[in-house]
Amino acid sequence: MEKIKREIDTKLIHAGEPDPLILGAVSIPIFQSSTFEYAGQESYHDLRYIRLNNTPNHVALHEKLAALENGEASVVSGSGMAAISTTLLTLLSSGDHFLAQDCLYGGTHDLITKDLPAYGISHDFICGDDPDHWRRLVRPNTKAIYVESITNPLMQVVDLKAVVNFAREQQLCSIIDNTFTSPINFRPLELGFDLSLHSCSKYLNGHSDIVAGAVIGGNELITKITHKLNHLGGTLDPHACFLLHRGMKTLGVRVRHQNSSALQIAQFLESRSEVETVHYPGLASHPQHHRAKELFDGFGGMLSFELKGDVALAQRFIQNTTLPICAPSLGGVESLITRPVTTSHACLSPEECKEVGISESLIRLSVGLEATKDILADFEQALSG
Repeated sequence: MEKIKREIDTKLIHAGEPDPLILGAVSIPIFQSSTFEYAGQESYHDLRYIRLNNTPNHVALHEKLAALENGEASVVSGSGMAAISTTLLTLLSSGDHFLAQDCLYGGTHDLITKDLPAYGISHDFICGDDPDHWRRLVRPNTKAIYVESITNPLMQVVDLKAVVNFAREQQLCSIIDNTFTSPINFRPLELGFDLSLHSCSKYLNGHSDIVAGAVIGGNELITKITHKLNHLGGTLDPHACFLLHRGMKTLGVRVRHQNSSALQIAQFLESRSEVETVHYPGLASHPQHHRAKELFDGFGGMLSFELKGDVALAQRFIQNTTLPICAPSLGGVESLITRPVTTSHACLSPEECKEVGISESLIRLSVGLEATKDILADFEQALSG
């Protein structure tokens, strides 16, 4: 029978659900069991065991996530960093080299610069808009290229088409962290990326109550990554699986509201004399706006900005707001505000932050589901205070 093509909102609700329903339960139960009855499996990785990420809760998530980005397979992990580190350690061995975008989430940057060298894995950082420079950095032992769909925290949009073409030309594995856009706004495998990674703690779950990660791609690569994950032990527990599974069902309505709200807030900030710079790809003034418009179905709920003043002014603005919570992370129903140098990029040295353009006074905002006019009113009083 020909497979029926469904819209992403339908996939969010129905893809990967048990068929038939388990004892008629509309919501999949939590299978809080570490061990399952042996059923004649011949491979270690096929044994039903919680650490092998193959309980019914895991299986449902794997099928749903793969369907959302039109991948062949996926695997969930105990955190976004577990997904990133396991993927890189699967693809790269001692003596290998890879290319990575120069402006990345701080944890990823730290992994690349401080941990991977101990395994004999080397790297070069690349500017996202200069394929000629990428070619000059390729070595015989270069195996992969790693980028983010929208960079954290400067909201840059790399030439993603060029990345895919370059990876094919050089026979590299193309990897993208798709956390900021989510599958609602962008599905990298459709463009030709080999692997799409997520910190599911963010938009996919959407309620700031779990940490989780995911890798989506072709069967062969996901099988290899799953086997490595089974050995490293980055398991997602069944209750977190249940919460992620539940949170994903509202992903579409959440992200579309956040797209709309973030654009209005970015436009408001750009219009204010107190604001020096606003970083948001939905703004016509953003240097990669036309690229983002071509690539994405929405511009996301993340933005960053700088006020005309010093760090103390940025701190005072954050303190003066009443709706956003000053906290790390992003993608939840509540708006979160922070200075990246104190949270997401605290592991970078001042010199490293300066090199990639992250100033001490940069403010990052994750737009939640509050009424947009209430956030605008709150920012109005915070700027005037």
